Amino acid sequence: MEELFNSVFKSLGYENETKIVKSNNADYQCDDLFKLAKTYHKSPMTIGEEVVLEINKLSNFTDYFESVSLASPGFINIMVSDKYICDRLRNLINKDMLGAKKENKKIVIDYGGPNVAKPLHVGHLRTAIIGQSINNILKFVGNDTISDVHLGDIGLQMGQVIYGILQDYPDTNFENVELTLDYLNNTYPKMSALCKESEQVKNECALITKSLQDRDEQYLVLWKKIMDVSLKDVRRIYDYLSVYFDYWYGESDAYKEFDEMIPYLEKQGVVRLDDGAKIIDVKEENDKIDVPPCIIQKSNGAYLYATSDLGTIWQRGRDFHPDNIIYVTDNRQDLYFTQVFRAAKKSHMFDGVLEHYGYGTVNGADNKPFKTRDGGTLKLEDLINEVKKEFVNLREENKDMEKEDLDKIVNAIIKFADLQNDFERNYIFDIKKFSEVNGKTGPYVLYTYLRINKIISENNNVLSDTVYSESDRALRLKLLEVSDVINQAVKERKPHYIANYLYDLSVTANNFYQNNKISGLSGNVKDDFEVVLGFNNKVTKTLLQLLGIHLPTNM
Repeated sequence: MEELFNSVFKSLGYENETKIVKSNNADYQCDDLFKLAKTYHKSPMTIGEEVVLEINKLSNFTDYFESVSLASPGFINIMVSDKYICDRLRNLINKDMLGAKKENKKIVIDYGGPNVAKPLHVGHLRTAIIGQSINNILKFVGNDTISDVHLGDIGLQMGQVIYGILQDYPDTNFENVELTLDYLNNTYPKMSALCKESEQVKNECALITKSLQDRDEQYLVLWKKIMDVSLKDVRRIYDYLSVYFDYWYGESDAYKEFDEMIPYLEKQGVVRLDDGAKIIDVKEENDKIDVPPCIIQKSNGAYLYATSDLGTIWQRGRDFHPDNIIYVTDNRQDLYFTQVFRAAKKSHMFDGVLEHYGYGTVNGADNKPFKTRDGGTLKLEDLINEVKKEFVNLREENKDMEKEDLDKIVNAIIKFADLQNDFERNYIFDIKKFSEVNGKTGPYVLYTYLRINKIISENNNVLSDTVYSESDRALRLKLLEVSDVINQAVKERKPHYIANYLYDLSVTANNFYQNNKISGLSGNVKDDFEVVLGFNNKVTKTLLQLLGIHLPTNM
């Protein structure tokens, strides 16, 4: 349609790159008349009258349009023909990737980022499921994606836990220390609280951390034991959420790069000394806020998070040669990543595209970050169990549900609740609301799919040129949007476009289901409806998979 409009504009002497968009007053509309009016010094309505007249004269008008009309103050309203809808839908059904634009980039995606030695909490939820969904979406359109969890495995929390072990197991051979998950989960918060009370303990934990980073052999023995116990639990919860990584690198791996990376940075002439610390100035002339220097080594020789992230960029560039590196983290780290990215670019360490996508917080009913009843940080596993309990108690029949189906529904509840929001914003996680089968929820989308799946059968029918009702027309038009939705999600790295489309598609499909008595039909009508509904469920299933949501067999 855009190409057709372009040719008409050109034939009338108007140079234009036409944009056709969805409309509330028609199927689509063209808003370009206002832009052209400024260029050609005519009123939008005058240009519009010329264009609409020419469009209506086209010999193939009915192949595209039911009507094209002009509305004040300068909108061209478009109602497409049934033939056009059917032609486009037949074409889309046979396309790969649901008609989305193919890409062919190598992209590293960094999401997860948990600190080892303490349990995953609700704050880890968003990076995991948003990052995994972005990964799925980019891979779907043909990109070669490489995912890395980037563990916080050698920071202060490790020094604190090791300090606690030393207090609990004095004069013990480190090789003989047996650690459990419960022990780690209790030790970290105790030692963290103790560091706030005692400056001496805090300094001792910092010294242990520095010795660990310098590869102290005794501390490495305990470090490996902590890693074994903690990572087993982290993997278990990520597996439950269908969150997966190609690599389980951590900050400790980045430290291995410093001997090569730091001399490189110094050779590039971007590092300067400031009171004994090594820094890279990253402030730019057009900055509207103060952007502090990127500190890569403190005056006491200690390294910082920025050094670790630069080491990781160095390693990824060398090992993977990616076109893009994407980071999915809390949006409070935006300034930090500005500093790191500029340091990497200024030093020519990585010449590809560095992207940071910051997300908001998961909030409770009080619109504050989700907490336990006593005000503590809610463990991610406890949130999962609360959601499961809520769904099971909603209806008596839910108590007899197969475990595999129940787990898939719990995943859908949690993920759809999150991914329907633009991730830059905070959102309120209402467990009861998001567990319902009605409303804008994961269970609603799953139920719609399963409901439709019961009445369709596999067939090789080809769609005819007939549209049978308004609800049929609405569903077909909604299905035709899927390519643009995926393209937009790819371009902006935002899964909420797909989640919101899935909900709208489910509402439209349910309306179709309720307004057409499909079970009593036969012949071409039944065949056409089965093609449309079959494609609807293919789209639904595919897009759910992009969100990391899997379909249960029953609910």
